[in-house]
Amino acid sequence: MELVKPEIGLIFWTSLSFLILLFILGKFAWKPILGALTERELFIEDSLNKAEAAKEEMESLVKKNDDLLKQARAERDLILQEAKKIKDQMIADAKLTAAKEGARMIEQAKLEINNQKAIAMADIKNQVSTLSLDIAEKVLRKQFEDHKKQEELVGELLKEVTLN
Repeated sequence: MELVKPEIGLIFWTSLSFLILLFILGKFAWKPILGALTERELFIEDSLNKAEAAKEEMESLVKKNDDLLKQARAERDLILQEAKKIKDQMIADAKLTAAKEGARMIEQAKLEINNQKAIAMADIKNQVSTLSLDIAEKVLRKQFEDHKKQEELVGELLKEVTLN
């Protein structure tokens, strides 16, 4: 039970040991430990500052990215509108050109048809006149086979000539 009831000598030597340990720790250990803790605290604070700066920079980059996306979308919409206008203009021009070309081709076809019609009519007239002459010649030859009929026709023609 002596340990439960400390004596004055035990208290003295325990206190002296504790003070010597405290002095040695203060002289050799506390300064490096406190320096390491201070250095660690500064490192953590610096890391937090850098993280905050990185966060702000990231927010700035996100904002710039959003602005660039908005600008790119606006430019894309503008380009699409211009392309649509150009497409519509090209279609309108093509329709107008096709209409003009179609009208020109129709007019040319009408002229060609009229020319072919005139040529065909002239050919038909030539054929009709040739046939008429052939028929008239055959009819006249048939009528003039008889000599008496020839004299009668000549006589009638002479009467008409003199009367006129």
